Amino acid sequence: MKIEVSKPLKRIILAELIIPVTLLLFGIYHGLMQVIYRSGLIHSTTEFKIDYYQGLTLHGVINAVVLTTFFAVAFGHATITYYLKKEPGILMSRISMWLMITGTVMAAAAMFSGTSSVLYTFYPPLKANPFFYLGAALLVVGSWVAFWSWLKVYMQWRKENKGVKMPLAVLGTIVNFTVWQVCTLAVAYEILVLLLPWSIGLVPTVNVPLARALFWFFGHALVYFWLLPAYIMYYTMLPKIAGGKLFSDNAGRLAFFLFLILSVPVGVHHQFSEPAFDKGVKLFQSILTFAVVIPSFITAFTMAASLEYAGRKRGAKGLFGWMKKLPYWDKDNFLFAYFICGLILFIFGGSTGIINASYSLNNVVHNTDWMPGHFHMTVAGPVFLAIIGMSLYILSKLTGKEVKFKSFAVITPYLWLIGVLIFSSGLMWGGLIGEPRRTDLGMTYLNPDNPLYRPDWVPTTMLALVGGIIMTVSAILFFISFFATVFAKKSFEPHLEFPTSEVLHEEKELSILGNFRPWLVIMIIAILLAYIPALMDAAKYTGEGAPAFDTNNPLPVDFDKIF
Repeated sequence: MKIEVSKPLKRIILAELIIPVTLLLFGIYHGLMQVIYRSGLIHSTTEFKIDYYQGLTLHGVINAVVLTTFFAVAFGHATITYYLKKEPGILMSRISMWLMITGTVMAAAAMFSGTSSVLYTFYPPLKANPFFYLGAALLVVGSWVAFWSWLKVYMQWRKENKGVKMPLAVLGTIVNFTVWQVCTLAVAYEILVLLLPWSIGLVPTVNVPLARALFWFFGHALVYFWLLPAYIMYYTMLPKIAGGKLFSDNAGRLAFFLFLILSVPVGVHHQFSEPAFDKGVKLFQSILTFAVVIPSFITAFTMAASLEYAGRKRGAKGLFGWMKKLPYWDKDNFLFAYFICGLILFIFGGSTGIINASYSLNNVVHNTDWMPGHFHMTVAGPVFLAIIGMSLYILSKLTGKEVKFKSFAVITPYLWLIGVLIFSSGLMWGGLIGEPRRTDLGMTYLNPDNPLYRPDWVPTTMLALVGGIIMTVSAILFFISFFATVFAKKSFEPHLEFPTSEVLHEEKELSILGNFRPWLVIMIIAILLAYIPALMDAAKYTGEGAPAFDTNNPLPVDFDKIF
């Protein structure tokens, strides 16, 4: 079903897609530069007037924060409008967009100036320019405003449609931004109360354990904020474009609600190596982290059943014959390629994440290259592929332009899949033999002239380099297709349309899967149980606070004044 979208909202959605994809050019470039530095092909800290850690910060912030936040808001506008047949308020949508754009410009200026090389985690005691922190805060607040406008639309729709089941895509969108609203409160406090006054110079030191605990209250839930738009696409669109039906609507609703209660409380598992938290806190975090695997398993089995049905409907025979019948190379159905490649990568990303959840195994891989290897199989897998595939799809529909270079659009996800598997395998292999993460290896360990040279790391970093090059080529093909479509001539009337899956089984409607209240109560209880002891530990085992550091010097920035 096609629906018309007003010109103001259409412009907002397109701006929120085109701006981050344009910035992604820098994100991809700096990702390539990272593997070049780390392979030992460059034996310096700076290349093309961009410092190693400056480039690493740009890569992380653009790809993991800016791109994902802009897309989540744009996709949210589209799903709310399409499935509820009501547009969010234009004024609030504009305020949201300009807050996010202003924040992005401020943070980008700080990063490009070289005064905010603090990585995407902006861990203290690394200190950034105040504009970096203000920009990040504005980006977050802008996304809040969009969410508030959707809640208003949803409340109106609910009054007019009493007794009607909430569309699954709308449920997923509201769950996602509820998690986002809750988790970003902690990082907003960290930025505005701890980091910004410290950055301005109002206070000389910062409470590092507390700041990091507040960041990871946000930081792990951020992963699900990235992932849930992809899950929405999998449940509501993938079965349809595969030629089948969704195996279970209730499974999707249960998965979304489980993410609602489990996404936020697990953040401290990123801090297993920090002595500020006692063993009881870490044990509870491990249990919760293993629990969050459940909705992903539900999704994996539901999608497998839905795809098997699609393959058999296309005439497949035998136990695995359905896999051969899916539309892998259909140019007019290119979204399937992005979704299936993302699901394949998520199998590996999810399984390696289970390893990280174990306290003892985490001690082996923490702060090694294993972590970004796992990270890229999740964020650069289902998240990234869903974002770029859907961005191209919505761009085409809302502009009335046929996708250009459709062969490139279809090749992109398969080439990306190959690149990520090679790249992440190199990183994780390297991590198991001791390669540190966040380190310019070309300066020391991969420099044959340095006494710290590690020849056993050459094969692993070269493997990562090959994977990184393949990923870059894949991204270039996408950029060609995307921007050629942006500048193409209109060939049909602009509209909004999503391929919406029908449900295979008529399932009993369960009130618990349509009522937010009990799930919100459980969410709050889980957060309190997880974070009250953690924050008490952070306050109890904190020293006088840390002075500022930068990435290229082991001594404090004001070492002479302090000592």
